[in-house]
Amino acid sequence: MDIPQLKGLATQVRRDIVRMVAAVNSGHPGGSLGCTELFVALYFNHLRLKTGADGNVVFDMDGRDEDLFFLSNGHISPVWYSVLARRGYFPVSELATFRKLNSRLQGHPATAEHLPGIRVASGSLGQGLSVASGAALAKKLNGDDKLVYVLMGDGEQQEGQVWEAAQFAPNAGVDNLIAFIDLNGQQIDGTTKQVNDNRDLGAKYEAFGWNVMHMHGNVLENVLETLEAARNAAHQGKPTLILMKTEMGWGVDFMVGTHKWHGTAPNAEQLQQALNQLVTEGTDVDY
Repeated sequence: MDIPQLKGLATQVRRDIVRMVAAVNSGHPGGSLGCTELFVALYFNHLRLKTGADGNVVFDMDGRDEDLFFLSNGHISPVWYSVLARRGYFPVSELATFRKLNSRLQGHPATAEHLPGIRVASGSLGQGLSVASGAALAKKLNGDDKLVYVLMGDGEQQEGQVWEAAQFAPNAGVDNLIAFIDLNGQQIDGTTKQVNDNRDLGAKYEAFGWNVMHMHGNVLENVLETLEAARNAAHQGKPTLILMKTEMGWGVDFMVGTHKWHGTAPNAEQLQQALNQLVTEGTDVDY
C-alpha cells in the first residue's frame, strides 16, 4: 500500500475502534486510537508475515520464519482486532462481537479463544517484554533470522517485570528484538508523571544496553522511516527500543490529551461526533 492508502486505512480502523467500544459501552478507545498508525504500518507494510499460495495470511502458533508481534498492553485490543481482521486473519464482520458473550474478541486478547493472530494472553501489564525476549531467543536458537516486535505502554513501565526483561534481553544477545513504548503520558488514574514519574526512559534503557530510537507515532511517514531504521539496526548486538510519542485519542478531537478516554466508551452522541470526524474514501466499508 502507498501512504495515502495506509492513511485511509488508519481512518477506517479508527472508525472500527469507536464503533466497537460504543456498541458494548466498554473498552479502551484512547490508547487504541493513539497507536493506530503503528499497527497499520506494521501489518500492511512492514512485518514479514506468512502467506499461502493465494497471498492471504496464514497463522500458526509456532511462528517460524516470520516476524512476530506481541501486544503487552492488551487493553488496546480494539486497534489490534481491527487491523488483524482487515489484514485477513478473521472476518471483518466478527468485529461486531467485541466483548460479547462467547466471542473470540475478548476485552483483553487471550489464546483460549483460538483467535488467529493471537499468540499470548495480555491482560496483566508488564509481561510482554519477557514473552517477546523469550520468543526472540528461541528464533536465534532455531537459526530463524526474522524479528520479534512488542508494544508496551508508558504506564506499564512502572511494573517490575519489565525491568527484569529489559536487563535480560541485552545480556542474552537478543538483537532480533524491537520493542516500542507508547509515550502518551496517560494512564488510568492520571498522567504518568503524576502517578509514578518514569523520568528519562531512553536513558534507562540505554544504561541497560539497548539501542534507543525515537518516533512520532501519529505521523505515518515517520513511523515507516523508523521501522525501516530499526530493522536495519537488528542483528548488530543490541535489542532496539523505540520511544513512540503519541496522543491518546488521536483522530477524535474531544478524546485527545486526557486520560478520561483510557477506559471509557463514547455514548451514542459522542460516537456520531467521532464518526463525523473520521471520514475517508477508498477503504473498506464499516463492518
